Amino acid sequence: MKPRSVISLCRQIALALVLFGLSVTSGAAELLVWSAGAAKAPLAELVVEYQKTSGASIRVEYAPVGVLLRRLADGGQPDVLIVSAEVVAEMERTGWSVTGSALPVGNVGVGVAVREGAPVPDISSPEALRKTLLNARSITYMDPQKGTSGKHFAAVLEQLGIAQQVKAKTTLGDVGFVVEPVARGEVELGVQQITEILPVKGAKLVGPLPTSLQKITTYSVILGGNARDPISATGFMSYLVSAQAATVFRQKGFSAP
Repeated sequence: MKPRSVISLCRQIALALVLFGLSVTSGAAELLVWSAGAAKAPLAELVVEYQKTSGASIRVEYAPVGVLLRRLADGGQPDVLIVSAEVVAEMERTGWSVTGSALPVGNVGVGVAVREGAPVPDISSPEALRKTLLNARSITYMDPQKGTSGKHFAAVLEQLGIAQQVKAKTTLGDVGFVVEPVARGEVELGVQQITEILPVKGAKLVGPLPTSLQKITTYSVILGGNARDPISATGFMSYLVSAQAATVFRQKGFSAP
């Protein structure tokens, strides 16, 4: 299925919902959505609204992209996924998703966080970031084997030449918002995608990584290769790429794809 065909199908479904006030998901089985944690804040709001207006039943499970891929390899069969665009080709090749069905929902960069009220460190340049990381008492970021931001930041530490120097004071996150210990004052600095920093009460976003060290990740919604109800799943995908949803994604820290 070509991307243009999927977009056309999404628009047709959306038009039908508007014209007839019907939900293609009414009476359908619960949709299972697997999503990267970066999309949790906007998706939580959008799912509530979509269920309210469509009558659909949706269950969302969040995990780092690396974990989602392992779950797919173990036989998991979600109806819809939201993942980083860089893994889409692998998912299509293995049959875990429908080829050509991926639709971008937004871009997000990696940022640095401290506890609300703590002194704001200088991360304005690679050298400034290097000094800040060396001076920090403790650091946390996502396990590179599990999440996009962790994999990238591990490479940043290597590029800065301080990977071994900060290893002893680093705690690797497992799932969820890894800057939560920063908000509690247990860790001084946290690094994660910006959309996973902003929702954490008590954590303050210092800013994005310096441009030369930054990684902008595009996230896409994609149809599962074994979706039980592809029409209902595509209807939800249509909503996630609508103008209404785009506003919510922007409000939660994403930029336009």
